[in-house]
Amino acid sequence: MTAGPTRSGGVPAPERPRTGSFSRLRRNLRRSPAPQALAFLAPALLLMVVLRLAPMAGAVGDSLFHYSLSTQSRRWEGLGNYIYLLSSPEFRQVLAVTALFLVIIVPVQVGLALLVATLLAERTPGIGAVRTMVFLPVAAPAAVAALTWGVAYQPKGVINAVLGWLGLPDQPFLSSSDQALLAIIVIMSWTGIGYWTMFLVAGLQDIPLELYEAAAIDGAGWWACFRRITLPNLRKTLAFVVVADTVSSVLSFVPVQALTQGGPSGSTRLIMYDLYNRSFALGDTSLGQAEVVLLLICLIGVVAVQFRLLSRGEA
Repeated sequence: MTAGPTRSGGVPAPERPRTGSFSRLRRNLRRSPAPQALAFLAPALLLMVVLRLAPMAGAVGDSLFHYSLSTQSRRWEGLGNYIYLLSSPEFRQVLAVTALFLVIIVPVQVGLALLVATLLAERTPGIGAVRTMVFLPVAAPAAVAALTWGVAYQPKGVINAVLGWLGLPDQPFLSSSDQALLAIIVIMSWTGIGYWTMFLVAGLQDIPLELYEAAAIDGAGWWACFRRITLPNLRKTLAFVVVADTVSSVLSFVPVQALTQGGPSGSTRLIMYDLYNRSFALGDTSLGQAEVVLLLICLIGVVAVQFRLLSRGEA
């Protein structure tokens, strides 16, 4: 009979217990941080599924049916709701107005916020008070800001009074199809510029001062520093601001609902107001759900293009 392995001196060594694959896997999981991380993330993941993914799936499913409020019945429509929306001149006008709104408001807000943030990032005496004045409109609720500006836009309001004092004619503002959308953009930019400035100021303060000092030694001017140092190091923050501002602007609703109700002549009928009007005012929830899905698809496409353009050139 063959003897087992021995230690020095001829004493047999004790056999090591064989560990199965399940035991090794359990021991590896115990050492791995994955279970703890999953436990911490579980509440957030559950909320995301309940509050985001499940309603999204429900909206896609409901958009394939026609629901009648009068008879409380559902009828299969397939892509009929989408075909009706995309072939509707009224909905195409909504898309055109929303696109024009985004083309104007996003560059204006981001550009002015970047300019203001560059000025506020300077370490000069009294800059804290100036920052407070810039950020103060952010604290105003959207409804309060809309109503305040609505009073100022009145034919006998403050703005026309100032224009009259300057010898200029009164302007119709919210009652003009040519000026109403720009008036809504001004209202939203009054709070939006200060809000996005906060993020950009934080991003600017993370840029090392040594880079600017080295550029100054090399004789670089303000524009060269801004183009070669500020913008490349602010790329990620700027990408977040552009994307978040786009999503926030697409979801604009309060100023339109409070002041214009989509008028005059549909010039301020943004997609969120149209969605609200179809779903709740007209009671056509099926078309409203289809519009939600189309809005989500458009947002994903726009955000993907923005991320692609803003990340171009990164290492």
